[in-house]
Amino acid sequence: MRMPAVCVLRRTGRETHKPAANCILTIKRRAKMKCQKCGKDTFLPFKCQYCGGYFCSEHRLPENHQCAQMDQARLPREGTPSAIVQKGKSYEYVFTYPSLKPAKSHVQFSIKEIEHLAIAALLIVGVGLSILWFQGFPFNDYVALSLFVAMFTLSFLAHEIAHKLVAQRHGLWAEFRLTLIGALLTMFSIISPLFKIIAPGAVMVGGSSDRRTIGKISIAGPATNITLATAFLAVTFLSTQYNTIFSPVAFFNAWIALFNLIPLGILDGFKIFSWDKKIWTMAFAASIVLTVVSYQHLSPY
Repeated sequence: MRMPAVCVLRRTGRETHKPAANCILTIKRRAKMKCQKCGKDTFLPFKCQYCGGYFCSEHRLPENHQCAQMDQARLPREGTPSAIVQKGKSYEYVFTYPSLKPAKSHVQFSIKEIEHLAIAALLIVGVGLSILWFQGFPFNDYVALSLFVAMFTLSFLAHEIAHKLVAQRHGLWAEFRLTLIGALLTMFSIISPLFKIIAPGAVMVGGSSDRRTIGKISIAGPATNITLATAFLAVTFLSTQYNTIFSPVAFFNAWIALFNLIPLGILDGFKIFSWDKKIWTMAFAASIVLTVVSYQHLSPY
């Protein structure tokens, strides 16, 4: 003979035997409650961890049921890291940044960065000597040769170090690093009579920053070259014996500024244009004028 299914309920030390169907109804009756916000019958309601009330899925959050302990609910949880969330159309990125160290008054260079800067300087010196060689410069004039190579190399390094100075001033990590493609193109420029690209590397910046900070870091490099181009161009009007040195260096600085201010891709101009179009316009116009004027004053060797 088949025995009916039963369930056993233990209450206050006694066992109560009930049919299984009645047991299920009892469990459902206990799990089913009314939402304390809208009064809707809810199976398996949500319990608020702040006020202890029971609510439906629509009113389960403290702000949706006007929680009496809203002040406590708004307090940040311990151990929760601060994060910046950037939402897209169908995806979400979450970045967590460590706390930034306060900016220091002096410039910091790591050993690795010094090594990369030294290699970049050697490559730029090679390009500078290459330009003089293909232009028929008299290499027996050691003073003029040394001046040109030194100013030519420092013009590029000043551009990169200016980026680094502004970035570190804003409390960001910034160091110069060689890039494989840029270094190879610069090496090829040493042996090529016409193809000249000087881009052995760039300053890498890391940390949390906004568009304004990025714009200031980006304008620092071209502004430095515009200043150097103006200074070297002014020297050429003094009719010194080294006009053949100062005029090409002035043109080189003006061209660096003009090229980097093009508002495309990864160039400084794109970041500056996105930040402040007026500042970009003034810098770009100044670089065009200096490039044209310095080109007209180029002196043959």
